[in-house]
Amino acid sequence: MTQLHDLRLRLLVQQESEQIADSQPADLDLSVVQARCLCWLALLAEAHEDQASDAEGRGDTEQAMGWFADSMRLRDVIGVVSSIEIPLPGLIDADQSDAGDNRGAEAA
Repeated sequence: MTQLHDLRLRLLVQQESEQIADSQPADLDLSVVQARCLCWLALLAEAHEDQASDAEGRGDTEQAMGWFADSMRLRDVIGVVSSIEIPLPGLIDADQSDAGDNRGAEAA
């Protein structure tokens, strides 16, 4: 069952990465990648919490603790990914043009 879950997860990740690559063939927007990662991580954390609840309902405390620990690790990863500051593409262009304007003013 675990192998099936791993294969399904790999397939989902592969499909998502292909969709990202297809939608951004020349210019990969990291903010889009970050947002999609956060969506998937939240879904995975929720699924793990559901599995923990199911295992607890069956009286399988050890399995419930494992699923719950995994969900907490996923929540930690969500926090890390959320904290990564990726500038939006429009802001990068504006910052670069402002920097160019400032360099021209300093040279004069």
